[in-house]
Parts: sequence; C-alpha cells; structure tokens
Amino acid sequence: MLIGVIADDFTGASDIANTLAKGAGPQWGLHTAQFPGVPETPAPKDIEAGVVSLKSRTVPVAEAVSQSLAALNWLKAQGCQQFIFKYCSTFDSTKDGNIGPVAEALADALDAQSVIFCPAFPTTGRTLYQGHLFVNGQLLNESGMQNHPLTPMTDADIRRWLGHQTSVDVGHVPVETVHKGADAVRALMADAPARFLVADAISDADLMTLGVALKGAKLITGGSGIALGLPANFIDANRSDLGRQRYSGVLGAEAILAGSCSGATRGQVEHHAQSHPTLAIDVPGVMAGTVTKDTLVSFYQENAGKAPLAFSSGTPDDVRAIQSKFGRDVVAAKLDALFADTAEALIDAGYRRLVVAGGETSGAVAQSVAHALGAPAMTIGPEIDPGVPVLRVGTDDPVALALKSGNFGARDFFAKALQMMEADQ
Repeated sequence: MLIGVIADDFTGASDIANTLAKGAGPQWGLHTAQFPGVPETPAPKDIEAGVVSLKSRTVPVAEAVSQSLAALNWLKAQGCQQFIFKYCSTFDSTKDGNIGPVAEALADALDAQSVIFCPAFPTTGRTLYQGHLFVNGQLLNESGMQNHPLTPMTDADIRRWLGHQTSVDVGHVPVETVHKGADAVRALMADAPARFLVADAISDADLMTLGVALKGAKLITGGSGIALGLPANFIDANRSDLGRQRYSGVLGAEAILAGSCSGATRGQVEHHAQSHPTLAIDVPGVMAGTVTKDTLVSFYQENAGKAPLAFSSGTPDDVRAIQSKFGRDVVAAKLDALFADTAEALIDAGYRRLVVAGGETSGAVAQSVAHALGAPAMTIGPEIDPGVPVLRVGTDDPVALALKSGNFGARDFFAKALQMMEADQ
C-alpha cells in the first residue's frame, strides 16, 4: 500500500477514495479500497491506497485521537509511505473539536513538520482564499453550515478556528504562492516557523500544484480535493500500475435512507418525493419506541421496486426543537441506531442496493452492512456525482452502497445512484 487515509466519517472516506481511484485528467488513479473501521486483518495485496473510515468527527477528543492512532498503526503495517487525515470540506468541528488534536497526535507519531491543512475542493464549490473557507461563493459561516445540528461553523477563518483546537502555531500558504508553483510552496513550507499551514486553493489547478509540492510529505490533512494530485507522484515514479478496477453492476432490491438535515439533502428528498414513495420518520416516535426498524422495513417492502425513501431530515428550526426536547446526543444516537438496525435487517431480507445521505447516518449504515456481510474492504466503483462513488461490498453476493455527504449531489441524486449501481462500468 502506498497511501493511507484516516477519515473522520464514512461519506468523507468515500469522497477521498473516489478521488484517489479516479485520478486526474486522462490518467487513472490508484487501486483504492475503503475499510469500515480499523481492520483486524491485513489489506489485500493489490490495494495501493487504503482509506480507513472512522466515525470520530463528533466523539470525545480522546476517543477520536485513540481511533485515529489505531488506524495510523494499521496503515503503517500495510507499508504506507504517505498519510492523509481527511476531514470534511466544510471543516465540520466545534471550537473544542477533534481536527486539531487528531492532526497534532498524527504529526507527533510521524514526526511530521509543516503539515498542510486544505479542506478546499473547487469542483464541489469549496474554495479557500486568504485562509477563509467559502461554500459556493459564500463564507462558510453564511452558507447554512452555521446551523449544522452537531458541528455549527460560525467562523470562516480556518486559521483562527484551528487555533482554538490546538496549541500548535498555525500559518498560511497564500494563493499567490501557490500560483508561483510547487517549488515556491515547498520553499515556504521549509522556511515557515508554524508547524500547521492552511493552504489556499481557488481552483483544481491549485490542488494539483499542492499535490506536486507535497510529494514525499509524511502527513497531509484536508478534504478529498487535497488528494487530487497525489496519485501522479507514485504513478510517475512507476510505483503503480493498477488503477481502478472494472465495476460489475449489482442487482437486487433497493432502499434509500436519509438522515442529513442539510439544505441540499432536503431538496433531494423533495425532488424524489415527486415521483417515488417517501416516509418522513416521526422522530418523537423514534424516541418513544413506537417507530422502529420494523416500521421502516415494512415501508420499504410495501413499496418494493419503486425506489422508496425514508428520511429524518428537517429544517434547522425543526431540528433545534427536537434536540431541545430530547437532547442533541440522545437524538443522534437513537437515529443512528435506527438506521443501522434497519440496514442490517434489509441486508438480511435480500436488499442489495442502499443509498444513504448524511455523514453520521452513512457511518452507522456502512458498519452494519460490513458486519452483516463480514467483508471489510469496499472497492470503489463509478462516480455518481462529484465526490460520491458507488461502493461495492462483498464478492459472491455483493451489496452496492452510495454514502452521500449532506451537501453533495444533484437534485436527482437518489434515483441516479440506484440506476448506476445496476450498470457495468
């Protein structure tokens, strides 16, 4: 294995796995697999990039650090030469969040200096300028992310936000330096007194420049875009010759589970509901125990073949009201358990195509699917929309998954994902 990735949630893991497998331009990337949690056995020998999917974004800091170091140790044992700590392209974390402490622990373990932080991915509307993160041209704290139910982002200055989370000095790689080329970036990194450096990127070309500059870097952190230029460093050195394998379509019953409350997901749910059966999950009923996995499974079975969708998405005001009544963490845990139990029941009932929206929801579902199938490696299939690939789990009786971050995907994402799962690519 050449590149090892530690991702703090499952949708982000799929996103960067897709980037590493797809490569840039006409060139394929690396043969990539995603692993749900830290595996207990070695990776297949032909895997060139391994992405360990953790569910560590909102757990206590000490737990996030422990999980991340365990993933690092496993990836080191697979022979990885470069490591990426992958977090969300909207830098989802509170002032007391996990990104800074995890990055610091990984840097210490690898004795890494001049560590780049770059959540930008212009293809998906995330850009960094003067250290400030923008989403589709809006400052992060004005993009809707300030209303996130778990990780509200109230400051677009990533340097300042990261500074709240760590005692490490935080510096900056301005876009003017990036535009001067990889050598200029390397020179700034070598001379910078700060250990952590937030790097601007306003185009995918900037990410490619950073990729060249980061050849040989022990540790890199960022969104999936930071990996855009990294496979070429190994391919150009004749270290890789496999790339993405051909995807074989998966047939079988389908279900869509949406736990994200983002504006994009709510729009996708609304669009899907125009021509497909949908079920709005009664969250107070979930809390009371009257809405269970059997409720959801019955809905899916009654609407077999119609791309049925069950969702817990709500407006920011709806979410705040529910959290105020029952407690934020309690609601999140109950919904995660509901989606996980439902997914496992669907797999046992023969369902083979699952589309999932929301980072926390995706983590719960992916872990259940992996447990049900006993297959830890998820191979990367075709890209549905930017940042979201089809994942194939298992060999003899495989399951196709799509794990979508809340803000990703076109309005017709759900139906399109199910269709792409069926086709050979």
